[in-house]
Amino acid sequence: MAPLVEGKHPGGFLVWEASRDYTRETITVAAGTLEPGTVLGRITASGAYAAHDPAAMDGTETAIAVLWGRADASAGEAPAVALIRGPAIVNRHDLVFAGAPVDAEITAAHAALLAIGILVR
Repeated sequence: MAPLVEGKHPGGFLVWEASRDYTRETITVAAGTLEPGTVLGRITASGAYAAHDPAAMDGTETAIAVLWGRADASAGEAPAVALIRGPAIVNRHDLVFAGAPVDAEITAAHAALLAIGILVR
Protein backbone atom coordinates (compact mmCIF):
# COMPACT_ATOMS: atom_id res chain seq x y z
CA MET A 1 0.00 0.00 0.00
CA ALA A 2 1.34 3.42 -0.93
CA PRO A 3 1.91 5.85 1.94
CA LEU A 4 -0.47 8.76 2.25
CA VAL A 5 1.09 12.20 1.96
CA GLU A 6 -0.70 15.15 3.46
CA GLY A 7 -0.23 18.44 1.62
CA LYS A 8 -0.10 21.96 2.98
CA HIS A 9 -3.26 23.42 4.47
CA PRO A 10 -4.54 26.98 4.08
CA GLY A 11 -3.06 29.00 6.93
CA GLY A 12 -1.08 26.02 8.22
CA PHE A 13 2.00 28.23 8.55
CA LEU A 14 0.29 30.66 10.93
CA VAL A 15 1.14 30.49 14.63
CA TRP A 16 -0.67 33.66 15.75
CA GLU A 17 -2.21 36.81 14.33
CA ALA A 18 -3.80 39.83 15.97
CA SER A 19 -6.96 39.91 13.86
CA ARG A 20 -7.63 38.18 10.56
CA ASP A 21 -9.67 41.15 9.40
CA TYR A 22 -6.57 43.33 9.80
CA THR A 23 -3.67 41.07 8.80
CA ARG A 24 -5.14 39.42 5.67
CA GLU A 25 -6.38 40.85 2.39
CA THR A 26 -7.52 39.62 -0.99
CA ILE A 27 -4.73 40.06 -3.52
CA THR A 28 -4.13 39.26 -7.18
CA VAL A 29 -1.62 36.53 -8.00
CA ALA A 30 0.11 37.21 -11.32
CA ALA A 31 0.92 33.72 -12.57
CA GLY A 32 1.63 30.12 -11.62
CA THR A 33 0.28 27.65 -9.12
CA LEU A 34 1.36 28.49 -5.58
CA GLU A 35 0.99 26.53 -2.35
CA PRO A 36 -0.18 27.88 1.02
CA GLY A 37 2.71 29.51 2.89
CA THR A 38 4.47 30.73 -0.27
CA VAL A 39 6.46 33.88 0.43
CA LEU A 40 5.36 36.58 -2.02
CA GLY A 41 6.71 39.75 -3.54
CA ARG A 42 4.73 42.43 -5.36
CA ILE A 43 5.38 43.26 -9.01
CA THR A 44 5.98 47.01 -9.10
CA ALA A 45 4.53 47.60 -12.58
CA SER A 46 1.20 45.81 -12.06
CA GLY A 47 0.72 45.60 -8.28
CA ALA A 48 0.02 41.86 -8.60
CA TYR A 49 1.82 39.38 -6.36
CA ALA A 50 4.15 36.55 -7.38
CA ALA A 51 6.51 34.13 -5.66
CA HIS A 52 9.37 35.97 -3.94
CA ASP A 53 12.49 35.88 -6.14
CA PRO A 54 15.66 37.39 -4.64
CA ALA A 55 17.28 37.58 -8.10
CA ALA A 56 14.42 39.52 -9.71
CA MET A 57 14.39 43.22 -10.51
CA ASP A 58 10.61 43.66 -10.80
CA GLY A 59 9.66 44.15 -7.14
CA THR A 60 9.38 40.47 -6.22
CA GLU A 61 12.92 40.56 -4.85
CA THR A 62 11.44 41.92 -1.60
CA ALA A 63 9.33 39.57 0.53
CA ILE A 64 6.11 41.39 1.34
CA ALA A 65 3.41 38.78 2.07
CA VAL A 66 2.63 35.10 2.70
CA LEU A 67 0.00 33.30 0.64
CA TRP A 68 -2.86 31.99 2.82
CA GLY A 69 -4.24 29.21 0.62
CA ARG A 70 -3.48 27.56 -2.70
CA ALA A 71 -3.60 29.90 -5.70
CA ASP A 72 -3.98 28.76 -9.29
CA ALA A 73 -3.08 31.54 -11.68
CA SER A 74 -1.83 29.20 -14.39
CA ALA A 75 -4.39 30.58 -16.84
CA GLY A 76 -3.78 34.21 -15.89
CA GLU A 77 -4.19 36.47 -12.88
CA ALA A 78 -6.29 35.06 -10.06
CA PRO A 79 -7.58 36.34 -6.71
CA ALA A 80 -6.15 34.89 -3.49
CA VAL A 81 -5.85 35.72 0.20
CA ALA A 82 -2.52 36.61 1.78
CA LEU A 83 -1.13 37.61 5.14
CA ILE A 84 0.12 41.09 4.24
CA ARG A 85 0.77 42.77 7.60
CA GLY A 86 1.28 42.00 11.23
CA PRO A 87 1.22 41.65 14.03
CA ALA A 88 1.51 37.97 13.22
CA ILE A 89 3.83 35.04 13.88
CA VAL A 90 4.51 32.33 11.28
CA ASN A 91 6.34 29.00 11.44
CA ARG A 92 9.58 29.14 9.42
CA HIS A 93 9.33 25.43 8.63
CA ASP A 94 5.98 25.89 6.89
CA LEU A 95 7.03 28.75 4.61
CA VAL A 96 7.51 27.95 0.93
CA PHE A 97 10.21 29.63 -1.13
CA ALA A 98 10.37 29.45 -4.93
CA GLY A 99 13.52 27.93 -6.37
CA ALA A 100 16.40 27.10 -4.05
CA PRO A 101 17.31 30.24 -2.11
CA VAL A 102 20.50 30.24 -0.06
CA ASP A 103 20.45 30.90 3.70
CA ALA A 104 21.33 34.59 3.28
CA GLU A 105 18.35 35.11 0.93
CA ILE A 106 15.99 33.36 3.35
CA THR A 107 17.31 35.47 6.23
CA ALA A 108 16.76 38.63 4.17
CA ALA A 109 13.19 37.52 3.38
CA HIS A 110 12.53 36.91 7.09
CA ALA A 111 13.85 40.41 7.87
CA ALA A 112 11.63 41.95 5.18
CA LEU A 113 8.58 40.18 6.63
CA LEU A 114 9.51 41.38 10.12
CA ALA A 115 9.59 44.95 8.78
CA ILE A 116 5.85 44.62 8.03
CA GLY A 117 5.11 42.99 11.38
CA ILE A 118 5.26 39.30 10.43
CA LEU A 119 7.64 37.51 12.80
CA VAL A 120 9.15 34.28 11.51
CA ARG A 121 9.87 31.74 14.27
